[in-house]
Amino acid sequence: MAIVKAMAVILIAVWSSHILQTAYGAGECGKTPINTVALSLSPCIGAANNAKASVPPACCTQVRKTLAMPACLCAVFLSPIAKQAGINPAVAVSIPKRCKIANRSAGKKCGSYIVP
Repeated sequence: MAIVKAMAVILIAVWSSHILQTAYGAGECGKTPINTVALSLSPCIGAANNAKASVPPACCTQVRKTLAMPACLCAVFLSPIAKQAGINPAVAVSIPKRCKIANRSAGKKCGSYIVP
């Protein structure tokens, strides 16, 4: 049920970001709205809430793509939409390591969290 609620929140946020068009310039995710990137990371919801949960391959694939802009992944994990979806940023920042991604931002800060 929590995953359904989280998906609904993400979908509403993505829809509203397209309707409202509040950001016109490039941000942490380039010209792609953070909410759109958050939607692409929806396979990660379970792993972002539970450090012991296995990370689905679809999540790792999206994380690898998003890591082309490391600040983008951090921005998504700290975004209001992630908070509304119940994402735990302290757990979420561990996903790249749990996906065994070598070129992650290990040791860098993501808000008040250190990327393992």
